[in-house]
Amino acid sequence: MPDLYSILAPYYDEWNAELDYAAWADGLESFFRKNAKGEVKDVLDLACGTGRMTLELAKRGYDMIGVDRSPEMLDSARTAAEEAGEGISSRILWLLQDMTAFELYGTVDAVVSCLDSVNHLTNKTDLCKCFSLVHNYLNPDGLFLFDVNSKRKFESVYADKTYTFEAPGVFCSWENYYARGLCDFRITLFREEGKGNYRRYDALERERMYSIKTLQTLLTEAGFEWIGVYPAPYAGNLTGDEDRWYIAARAKKN
Repeated sequence: MPDLYSILAPYYDEWNAELDYAAWADGLESFFRKNAKGEVKDVLDLACGTGRMTLELAKRGYDMIGVDRSPEMLDSARTAAEEAGEGISSRILWLLQDMTAFELYGTVDAVVSCLDSVNHLTNKTDLCKCFSLVHNYLNPDGLFLFDVNSKRKFESVYADKTYTFEAPGVFCSWENYYARGLCDFRITLFREEGKGNYRRYDALERERMYSIKTLQTLLTEAGFEWIGVYPAPYAGNLTGDEDRWYIAARAKKN
């Protein structure tokens, strides 16, 4: 069974067109200004996907590294960077690596990870590997900013529901099966491949729901100082109605 993102890469940005990456980046930059203990210049975008946030931050002057495990998603990201012009592509290093086993050439001032990538690490061993590597490659007092889907989203939005997506020449059915903190996504995609002929692709992906307490504990064990959890990109106070939690931590080193 193929990887989900190898199938969805050509349509990923279109199906997420409602996401306001500029506003999200505004939240990241505001948090950097208020909480960084030095200049934030070098930033890792972990599990960067098609690189929308990587490009947004590069356009704002940051030197970026985009890490993702999907060659198809990185191909889309590279193309977008080249098409952006203005020397944007020269500010980004793309690396085909897994978020539990990545290697960088040096340390960075901040690590960001967007769109619930952490939820895809479905066992604590992998999550701890990821947190440990992030801590290792952050400069002292470097910032780690990531988001996860909330308990409410798993139980009320994902739940046991089916969603469909359409674009010219493609139809996708997305079936969710949620139980005991795990949600399986069973994806069937039909893509036109010439003269009305469609080819079927099937993929299976899984996410785990992590409590705020669990994330705080594992971050602390990995050497981070917990900063906070927020209902919007790194601002505001939780009300309990959030579909997404935005979490911030600081790398403490001797």
